[in-house]
Amino acid sequence: MFDKLSFFTVFANNLLTKESLKFTTSYCEKCGKNRTEVALEIALGYRSDACRSCKLAAKIVKPILENGCKTFNVTFEEMKEKFRDAYWRRGLANVLKGIANFGVRRPFVPGAPFQVVWDITYACNLKCKHCYATAGKPLDDELSTEEVLDVVDKLEKLGVVVIAFSGGEPLLRKDIFEITKYAADKGIYVALATNGTLINEENARKMKDSGVNYVQISLDGIGETHDSFRGIKGAFDRTVEGIKNAVKCGFFVNVSMTVTKYNYADVEKVIELCEKLGVNWFMHYNFIPSGRGRNIIEAELSPQEREKLLKFLCSQNMNSKVSLLSTAPQFARVALQNQASFVPTHFYNVNTRRGINQLAEFIGGCGAGRFYFAIKANGDIQPCVFFPLVVGNVRHDDLEDLWLHNHVFEDLRNKDIIERCGSCSYRYVCGGCRARAYNYFGDYLKPDPGCIRNEEVWNYLKASYELCNSH
Repeated sequence: MFDKLSFFTVFANNLLTKESLKFTTSYCEKCGKNRTEVALEIALGYRSDACRSCKLAAKIVKPILENGCKTFNVTFEEMKEKFRDAYWRRGLANVLKGIANFGVRRPFVPGAPFQVVWDITYACNLKCKHCYATAGKPLDDELSTEEVLDVVDKLEKLGVVVIAFSGGEPLLRKDIFEITKYAADKGIYVALATNGTLINEENARKMKDSGVNYVQISLDGIGETHDSFRGIKGAFDRTVEGIKNAVKCGFFVNVSMTVTKYNYADVEKVIELCEKLGVNWFMHYNFIPSGRGRNIIEAELSPQEREKLLKFLCSQNMNSKVSLLSTAPQFARVALQNQASFVPTHFYNVNTRRGINQLAEFIGGCGAGRFYFAIKANGDIQPCVFFPLVVGNVRHDDLEDLWLHNHVFEDLRNKDIIERCGSCSYRYVCGGCRARAYNYFGDYLKPDPGCIRNEEVWNYLKASYELCNSH
């Protein structure tokens, strides 16, 4: 596997390959798509009609696909079948654009964000203790419908694969279904992150009809535990009903749980409920002291508690009816150390039975500014939603230039320069959570204090916190 991967890396990083791919990454006005996407459709046999430039691009792309098949032990026919879905083709086009602009790096940098998490409004019907956005009321300068659709156009041309609309509560925005349909019609995979309380049968159908494919619903405990966390009595029952309606309507459903000392004991019960409800994924969300979360910093798990939780998720993965994931980048290290049959990558557990565990180093851990970025309701751009460092704004910045040249993004992509984490042998599959480093230290290149390997850092922070509180 190493020889094949090394060969593909040398082949992909060849100057001629990169220059040839740059020709294919522009947007083709004649064909109405990114030239790489058109080239893939031709190379994979999905279309024959295209302009001369796109047909030439297909001749460049096909040998790269063939080399990729050999590297990752799949046949061309298997690849062809997989990429019948337009979202996969869009994702592959993004990979090729990444090779053209950045080469093959560890971890890999795509040619555009694979995913944009977009807080479409800060209006919300709950009062969550840990809310990174301090949501409740909409901002005075939130993007208008016209501005939002214009940004969707820009993201589509950039090559973004997934837009996850979040908030606040996105279902409180009156034009949300118009926005999701517009994005879906552009060929973008549309996700919705919601508290679930507003997903009645009617709204579930509207979401489906407007192009939403994936629904993430937050559930932070059982019964009163969830209600207390979310600040509204009865929220648990309404959220569970929302999950049921989403499953019934055929969405890919991910239940997310921000785990703290307040609800640590409920994790196993929530997973059991997820299995009973028939959801697809359970995702442990790392607590990050941002927004209102800064007021409950004492609820943070210790490195030992986090390690125990990740080991539990790892061991349970093969027996659970749902896939168990975590936003803690340390999950990949834990899986590798425990010789699991999967390697957690960014929001996906890669099965290692086909010998592709080394792929984890290329997909990498923390994806802030590398795999995705976030857009606030007023258009501000951040490395991720938990990372309150504004690097631009969609109203006046060129998104392509920002992705290619922003120095904060470039720092975040270089795992070798991170303090302590940069010398760890697992830095390419993990690298620590950069949002946690930023929120604790005001410096995204500091270590993630939640890792068992950074216990000294955690103890220092804990002692400092206790000293401040004693005064």
